[in-house]
Amino acid sequence: MIVVLIGYMGSGKSTLGKELARSLSYSFLDLDDYIAEKETASISEIFKSKGEIYFRKKETEYLNEVINSSENIVLALGGGTPCYSNNMPLLINNTNVKSFYLKLSIPLLVDRLFTEKEKRPLISHLTSKEDLTEFIGKHLFERSQYYSQSQYMINTDRKTQLEILDELKAQLI
Repeated sequence: MIVVLIGYMGSGKSTLGKELARSLSYSFLDLDDYIAEKETASISEIFKSKGEIYFRKKETEYLNEVINSSENIVLALGGGTPCYSNNMPLLINNTNVKSFYLKLSIPLLVDRLFTEKEKRPLISHLTSKEDLTEFIGKHLFERSQYYSQSQYMINTDRKTQLEILDELKAQLI
């Protein structure tokens, strides 16, 4: 089985994914890391040298590769992955995939991301919490129609990592 974690940047996909994989004895894979390894370049380098269209094609190619694996994997997607190249139908129509939308409110996303925005090229240029709030709100408005196609949605607001992991595991039984 492939457990796919979907959500906005900062929603906890990688952190929770690693813990979920460990507790299930699955492999953990972050799709962006997988792409960077396969392409021998960072995501930002791929965008700069080959452009977003190339990246999105490769993203779909590698997503297909991973979800058609016979391994048990917890896969954390990039925040934009579900929104391009019919990637959500790829996930929805694969009987080996269980998809989870990790939903975190805008104020909590802002609190998490503002302190680490230098590490995230998409938001590094934003100087105030107000600008970040507006940016995230606009993005979530555009992306939520894709995220909400996940088989399961887990509202992660004000929940501990253990509570979220328990909810994820309960849906897998």
